[in-house]
Amino acid sequence: MDDRVPLGQVRNIGFIAHIDAGKTTVTEQVLFSTGRTHKIGGVDEGTTVMDWMVQERERGITITAAATTTSWQNHQINIIDTPGHVDFTAEVERSLRVLDGGVVVLDAVAGVQPQSETVWRQADRYFVPRICFVNKMDRPGADFQHTLDTITHRLKANPVPVQLPLGSEDAFEGVVDLIARKVLRYPSNGQTALEPIEEPIPQELEEEVQNFREHLITKVVETDDALLVKYLDEEEITPEEIRLALRKATLSSTLIPILCGSAKRGIGIQPLLDAILAYLPSPLDVPAVTGTHPQTNEIIVRGPEDEQLTGIAFKVVTDPFAGRLVYLRVYSGHAQSGAMIYNSTKGRRERLGRVLLMHANRREELEEVRSGDIVAAVGLKDTFTGDTVCDAASPILLETIHFPEPVISVAVEPKTKTDQDKLTGTLLKLAEEDPTFKVRYDTETGQTIISGMGELHLEVLVDRMQREFAVVANIGKPRVSYRETITKSTRAEGKLVRQTGGRGQFGHVWLEVEPLERNEGVQFHNRIVGGAIPREYISAVKAGVLEALENGVLGAHPVVDLKVSLVDGSYHPVDSSEIAFKIAGSLAIKEALRKGSSVLLEPIMQIEVITPGEFLGDVLDDLNRRRCQIRNLEGQADTQVVRGHVPLSQMFGYATTLRSSTQGRAVHSMEFGHYQEALSSNGDKSLKGVA
Repeated sequence: MDDRVPLGQVRNIGFIAHIDAGKTTVTEQVLFSTGRTHKIGGVDEGTTVMDWMVQERERGITITAAATTTSWQNHQINIIDTPGHVDFTAEVERSLRVLDGGVVVLDAVAGVQPQSETVWRQADRYFVPRICFVNKMDRPGADFQHTLDTITHRLKANPVPVQLPLGSEDAFEGVVDLIARKVLRYPSNGQTALEPIEEPIPQELEEEVQNFREHLITKVVETDDALLVKYLDEEEITPEEIRLALRKATLSSTLIPILCGSAKRGIGIQPLLDAILAYLPSPLDVPAVTGTHPQTNEIIVRGPEDEQLTGIAFKVVTDPFAGRLVYLRVYSGHAQSGAMIYNSTKGRRERLGRVLLMHANRREELEEVRSGDIVAAVGLKDTFTGDTVCDAASPILLETIHFPEPVISVAVEPKTKTDQDKLTGTLLKLAEEDPTFKVRYDTETGQTIISGMGELHLEVLVDRMQREFAVVANIGKPRVSYRETITKSTRAEGKLVRQTGGRGQFGHVWLEVEPLERNEGVQFHNRIVGGAIPREYISAVKAGVLEALENGVLGAHPVVDLKVSLVDGSYHPVDSSEIAFKIAGSLAIKEALRKGSSVLLEPIMQIEVITPGEFLGDVLDDLNRRRCQIRNLEGQADTQVVRGHVPLSQMFGYATTLRSSTQGRAVHSMEFGHYQEALSSNGDKSLKGVA
């Protein structure tokens, strides 16, 4: 082992938030404050360390989750700066899958925004403890209390402020530490804050600070029986006791510590770093990972101090210099650079080539990878996102990472014969990196179809294809990724009888098909009794059914939300084969779809529009024309927030329309909500197939 810090002094954290909340700026200030960098980059100037891609710097947004490592107070902090735009939600998903803790950055003006809710749900799914940093307290309209209220109401969380802002908007100049009862005032040199100065609490704030501190103590003692006894006995509770109890409550996600500051001016960054160490978990504090044995399905539990190597690949990047980089989170054990490791997902051994500690797109070589590390590895040719890596002598299979399905597609055609040769390989490399980017070949039109999470997602991928891989292509207009399903239960027969002189082909099945609720997926059940179909042909029938469901009967869209039961059939002792039953299953399900009154499903997006009040009427009129169902209207000062559900097919070019109708002052965000039955242009559900 090397001389790195003990495991208890490691923090694996991510900055997560809605777009434009300031995650990347917070990360830049953290790196500067810890001495990792010597100059603060700006998102607007395209000079940040973490937004290193050309596309990120041009657009001023984070597109890919970037990893870095720094140190503070003898602790090692591994940081992942995640995107905030909904089109790149997969980056957040896979980051939260491997992180121990999260810092949710919130805009002090807007409070909790739609993507804030999305990342919060993702963090809940992976049981990631988190703290909140209310950023941009120096902006006009900043409201700390309003942000606290939105955390309570929209996130259904239990926030507990450990700081109060010292002033707000232009007068914001520091933070009040409620636990230590002191003020940290940040003198300014005109742009960036300097080192904070500790001061006693001003007389005019004493009452407010006392009220908030009493609220903090009350919340904390409710989670700790020993402290509750001291509190009821009116004994003094020390700051250290408060911090320890708050740490336990944070690790169990019972309480959410709230801090505040201004990342752009560097206010509140050092206390934020202290809070990361004080309240967020080390690898020793998180539950041991649970997996299964690849062969026996026996449950296996691995803790961070176990000797056997256990890790998961959560990201693949094609690096122009180092080649293929596979990002790993290691949960237990260690492995030397150059050692042979086992990919239990694929069942293959691979050589762990160079091990790199990443600093955005720069890297440092390590001699070994160990428990608690987040590193990139060179040399793992067959390891992909979601694969488990481990020791061959003690294999384990961890749960893979689940990603949302893409909702928008475009056709891509190479401009020249040279581009044609490079296109397929390039698309496969990009699909390796991004699990929400799908590539398929449409046999009917002869086109290559690429699918993603939104217009910006595909725009960035096409831009990368042209810049990084020098492939020039024509891009078609975006198309919505529809789905199909049935509306009534039915029974259908599939029969293949083919005699060709020698041994023939015979397969015969009966299927019962019934609709399911939305988002139930496809279920296949074997209800054969009495050996009507031999057991060895059942999997072939299932394969034929699932393959046929990839192309429905209305518009060759994937079929979802139905239950398929294999109930009867027959076989021939000589002529039956797996391929015959696969074809029979395919014929039967196609017939069932025709008889089951198939309908088209369209993706419905959750939309939020934030507009000045004077343009509200124009915004609502336009949304109504786009078949938007308004869920609620919320006013704050002169700003109106509109939330609703709208079909994706109606939203192409909406950003341009919104800008022109509001003089560029309104903003909107969308994320996928659900699929629902599509309407015709006159509003009828008339896109049904023939019965």
